[in-house]
Amino acid sequence: MTTDVAPPAAPAGLRESKKQETRQLISDHATRLFLAQGFEQTTIAEIAIAARVAKKTVTNYFARKEDLALDHQDAFVGSLARAVATRRPGESALTALRRVFIEAATAAEPVAGFSGPEFAHMVADSPTLSTRLRDLHDLREAALVDALAEATGATPGDITPRAAAALLAAVHRALFQRIQELTLAGDDNSRITVVITEEAGIAFDLLEPSLADYATA
Repeated sequence: MTTDVAPPAAPAGLRESKKQETRQLISDHATRLFLAQGFEQTTIAEIAIAARVAKKTVTNYFARKEDLALDHQDAFVGSLARAVATRRPGESALTALRRVFIEAATAAEPVAGFSGPEFAHMVADSPTLSTRLRDLHDLREAALVDALAEATGATPGDITPRAAAALLAAVHRALFQRIQELTLAGDDNSRITVVITEEAGIAFDLLEPSLADYATA
């Protein structure tokens, strides 16, 4: 005698863990192929074959091919806003952003721009990834606008958070690009950290006259 009893569903935590494993597997194989043969030359079908999943599975996890390469993009977009939201008592937005950047540079974090020479060359050689990276910088600035507006209680339409975010994001964009330049030039992370820490001090100092006390916690 048989019954039509369905097997018990996997616990939610296990399902989520499996999803994360599949996502990471796809991302790892994609990165390997991108580095080996170039981003533009690699297809979604090749990634699916390498990861032993269906092509649709790849696109379900990663809506765009660029998302496979820039897998830290969510952390990147939210990084400046998060620094403002978690600033210490008495810290201005500028002071918090300076501190968080120096910490990231000291730790050679990918979100700060420390991607390694192979990855940096891959991005530099890809018009698609270079364009997407510029978009992510813009999205990061927009998130910073919202964080500054909330931190200061700015009224809708107030230009101040937008202007402040433009200045702060421009410094971070310049520092990110500088890290990429040094990486492409062959400098190792320890050398880049020394150079970029000094240059960050110069860049952030330029904003002190106008933003030293802005959005102080």
